Amino acid sequence: MKRILSVAAATLCSVVALNAAADWPQWQGPDRTGMSKETGLLSAWPATGPAVVWTATGLGNGYGSMAVVGERVFAQGTRRGRSTVVAYNRADGKEVWSKALGSAGDDDRGPGPRGTPTVDGDRLYALTEGGDLACLKTDGTELWQRNILRDFNGPQIRWQISESPLVDGAHLIVSPGGSGAGMVKLDKMTGKTVWTSKDLSDAAGYSSPIVADVQGVRTYFTFTSSAGVGVRASDGKLMFRYPRAANGTANITTPIYSDNKVFFTSAYDTGAGLVDLSVQNGEVKAKEIYFTREMKNHHGGVVLVNGYLYGFNDSILTCLEFATGKMMWRDRSVGKGSVMFADGHLYLQGENNIVGLAEASPAGYKEKGRFTIADKGLPSWAHPVVSGGRLYVRNQDSLVAYDIKAK
Repeated sequence: MKRILSVAAATLCSVVALNAAADWPQWQGPDRTGMSKETGLLSAWPATGPAVVWTATGLGNGYGSMAVVGERVFAQGTRRGRSTVVAYNRADGKEVWSKALGSAGDDDRGPGPRGTPTVDGDRLYALTEGGDLACLKTDGTELWQRNILRDFNGPQIRWQISESPLVDGAHLIVSPGGSGAGMVKLDKMTGKTVWTSKDLSDAAGYSSPIVADVQGVRTYFTFTSSAGVGVRASDGKLMFRYPRAANGTANITTPIYSDNKVFFTSAYDTGAGLVDLSVQNGEVKAKEIYFTREMKNHHGGVVLVNGYLYGFNDSILTCLEFATGKMMWRDRSVGKGSVMFADGHLYLQGENNIVGLAEASPAGYKEKGRFTIADKGLPSWAHPVVSGGRLYVRNQDSLVAYDIKAK
């Protein structure tokens, strides 16, 4: 009997570990890099695309991506004039609960939240387009809420707040864009303010922060309305600004950090820069390595795979060598879109409703399949997610799960 119980317990632990490894708990995945560690996925798709596992409709308008954790899929949408978090059953797509957080916003790009929920243990953090920041239990129970625009005197930006909150240990990082509060650190359990970045007063961009240890100095990187910035995690001190990769319209792409270097890119006829980071007297100093106009990335993000960057230069999928900025290839692919990586491949979602699969190789573009999703009348800007052998594609109020496990 003991042996049977031991084997059962080991099997359960293995299943739990497997599910945890396949989770996608926040914007751009476990490490905020857009990279999945999953293997055993289809290396090519049928002409009609992968098989549909389930379709959920009625999520509500919005451009945010999904968090996939345990038995749930979490996303944000507009319902009855309210900005709402919705939880679905991962197995069959049935709605489990929803929670309205604040008034929904609208603009010339359509209504709804632009951010992705962040799941941390049994808690979920969500930031709405109107600045309502909430901490919920993953069963939908509200624990605390505050409005970061009101509390930190941040201005609403043209196309509304689009940030996905960052959890770092015991803390939560968001960017209200207020005077002396361009970025703030909160206690994740209570929502209380830990520090505000006194020397950073930029209005918010449309980007989301990342965290890295730079030669022993823990640092938050984000893209504000006017610069790529590095902020010291311990006290909120602004350590550097890099304005060259910023445009005056919308800085959207999440920074890419690797090997004491950080990459910023934006569209609107601007480009991208790689910045070398070094530490002097406990502060991170920045020096440009190169600037290129071969990666003017709009909304779709960039992934770094084995020393090469993949992302859309305006509407052209482009591969650059990370260290030098050298262009390796470019291809029209699915048209301007978003990108993520899993199992040797790029998963692409074009803004004109085409989803594609291509090899991630600096040798050239090799497409391995594509299919079309329903036209919702607005750009298909939500980033796709790969988790647990499934591809999740969101387009406004529709969320579809596809089976991409290799047979």
